[in-house]
Amino acid sequence: MPSQRPSLRHADLPYRPCVGVMLINPNGQVFVGKRIDQMVEGWQLPQGGIDEGETPVEAAFRELEEEIGTRNAAFLREHDDWLAYDLPGRLLGIALRGRYRGQRQKWLAMRFLGTDSEITVRTAEPEFSEWRWLDIETLPKLVVPFKRDTYAKVIAAFRDLAAPA
Repeated sequence: MPSQRPSLRHADLPYRPCVGVMLINPNGQVFVGKRIDQMVEGWQLPQGGIDEGETPVEAAFRELEEEIGTRNAAFLREHDDWLAYDLPGRLLGIALRGRYRGQRQKWLAMRFLGTDSEITVRTAEPEFSEWRWLDIETLPKLVVPFKRDTYAKVIAAFRDLAAPA
């Protein structure tokens, strides 16, 4: 009888330390990008891992540049808490290189200081196929279901900042 690999459980894996960015334009709208990978299809805010020795703010600026081609933004506020989400069971061992149960994120609000022409999702390692600005209240309808609770907390924390500058 062939040996079967034991089922992977959330408790078996750590959370990936990440930063998330709510980038707000001068009109009070937030940036969203449409994910390229079809495994977790949906729209999301810029986010990514925090490298060893990097602060969340440093990681946020690096992630903006890597994902949307610019770091032309001003830091506004950091969420008080680290927010975590678990991947759905069907994605365990697959998404996030199979190494994590989900992500533990420090969320930052930033004001975009540039013009739309500075933004590109055609970066060296693209994560988004397209992007747009939208009203903050529209965001939960576009994100994948397993991130909605996290996004609701981010929206509640930064809603007052999503107003025209």
